[in-house]
Amino acid sequence: MENFGLSKIDISQIVTVTFTLFAVIDVLGSLPIIISIKKKVGDINAWQATLVSGGLMLLFFFIGEKMLEFMGLDIKSFAIAGSIVIFILGLEMILGLEFFKPDQDAARTSTLVPVAFPLIAGSGTLTTVMSLKAAYQQYNILIAILINLIIIYITLRSVNFLERILGPSGIAVIRKFFGVILLAIAVKIFRNNIGVLK
Repeated sequence: MENFGLSKIDISQIVTVTFTLFAVIDVLGSLPIIISIKKKVGDINAWQATLVSGGLMLLFFFIGEKMLEFMGLDIKSFAIAGSIVIFILGLEMILGLEFFKPDQDAARTSTLVPVAFPLIAGSGTLTTVMSLKAAYQQYNILIAILINLIIIYITLRSVNFLERILGPSGIAVIRKFFGVILLAIAVKIFRNNIGVLK
């Protein structure tokens, strides 16, 4: 069983990474943007958007470290930089600020560009994927990515239903709750990696 990496699977890590990615991706908090795009361009292809965003996350997960090495950077330094980005994302969600603005003209091109990238698999998500590799087992991160892709697909398929159920106030509460979680996770990643730098 060890040959398949099953011995490295840790439920607590999977839960932590899943919630981390869920908070960063913030697909529920992005519902107002998704709803706006849907009204402008029509139905969003949930399956296609999920595949593209998942492909980007996996691509960055597998070759991101080699890209860093090519640029003369290490995973620990990138993790610290990533923790700062995650911290800013948390502040954005809690305070209602907007540091990472979506492209206003993206809706005119296709639903894949604004939805899959940068809305779902944006700079914050890709940075977080790399940062998590410095603190968690790779198998657990991959499982967490898969879980989030399932959540993304279900959410995109249920946009109208979620809009009716949550309402503006419900979406705002979710954003602030996960914003606090992001701040705590950012501090943890920063603290765990700052001591190893010399």
